[in-house]
Amino acid sequence: MTFTQRLPAACYDAAIERVRAEMSADGVAALVLDDPLDVAYLTGFHHFPNERPVACWLPLSGDPVLLVPDLEREYAADQRARAEILAYPEFPGVRSPFAVLAGHVRAPDAAAYAPSTSVARAAALAEAFPGTRWSACGAVGRVRLRKLPEEITLHEEAARIADEMLAAGVELVRSAVESGGELPTETELASHVISHGSRLMYARHEDVVVVPMLTGGLVYGGPNSAQPHRLPGGDRLRAGETFMLSLGCAVGGRFVESERTFVIGEPTARQARYYEAVREAQQAGTEALVPGVTCEEANRRCLAVIEEAGLGEHIRHRQGHGIGLGFHEPPWLSDGDATVLAPGMILSSEPGVYVPGHAGYRISDTVLVTESGPRRLTAYPRELADVTI
Repeated sequence: MTFTQRLPAACYDAAIERVRAEMSADGVAALVLDDPLDVAYLTGFHHFPNERPVACWLPLSGDPVLLVPDLEREYAADQRARAEILAYPEFPGVRSPFAVLAGHVRAPDAAAYAPSTSVARAAALAEAFPGTRWSACGAVGRVRLRKLPEEITLHEEAARIADEMLAAGVELVRSAVESGGELPTETELASHVISHGSRLMYARHEDVVVVPMLTGGLVYGGPNSAQPHRLPGGDRLRAGETFMLSLGCAVGGRFVESERTFVIGEPTARQARYYEAVREAQQAGTEALVPGVTCEEANRRCLAVIEEAGLGEHIRHRQGHGIGLGFHEPPWLSDGDATVLAPGMILSSEPGVYVPGHAGYRISDTVLVTESGPRRLTAYPRELADVTI
């Protein structure tokens, strides 16, 4: 059975109405959104961002307008963008892209852009719309926190693929161990799981939504894994050491991450101690992802388990982060984020400990907040016996 990645038109209509309700509450007559993920959220147009502006003009009433360079006009049409497509010739051009937009729409007395809009883009808007008062408005960001049901379906499918990528990576290592051959390098293992996920994507899905990281993976073994965001290198995995598979996948532009730490050979007491502390912290942190709990409180409950195990000095990062159209996006499961968790939010739960010269240990699941509690979308087993090769 094939799976269509494109959301139906009604989903974009629903997203726009949710954003317009926030705009109305903020007293905003029109929004200009130039973040590529905001553009994709409201119009369904996914693109590779560069110096040429792509923006969505969203008034309180009437159709949205998608501003694109002419060289992207056909691509936007091919993706069935849910907006009127307005093309400008080139950038920087004799006439600025935002001047083209200003000549096409009715300029309100007051309008807004997203907080992520650059100072240069904000200045260009002010120049193109001299009679409009401009301010920043986070309406789209607030709406994107809670996923539509159709978005959740895409995340669920991405989770299935990400888990299968993990299984494919384990099988590659297990086969090498059982044959007595050379173990793969970090880059070889990363390439294997990424290509496996991509093949699954195109075999199962119609109208694949292509984004810069359709499937991706970070792989690090032994002491390298003590550096949380290290890129894969040419080092080979080694018997007796751990290795980490940190994998991501996007279906319909909606991301998940599925991540496990594995042990090659019988775990030592030291390895077991670190692993179990992280597993218990991940369990406690995941259980805290319920409506009404703040992000900082969930983070506190999660990391307290590691601290109580006497490993607080090896904590290098927060419990996790929001996931959606962005691989990392608000809210943040961290001290300082008082966002109250609500149904429809999707977050990573990924505590870790990192011991320089030895290894890092991290377990990550993508978790949906529901009325009845947290629901893991990724499901690869987490017990130490399950991750021992």
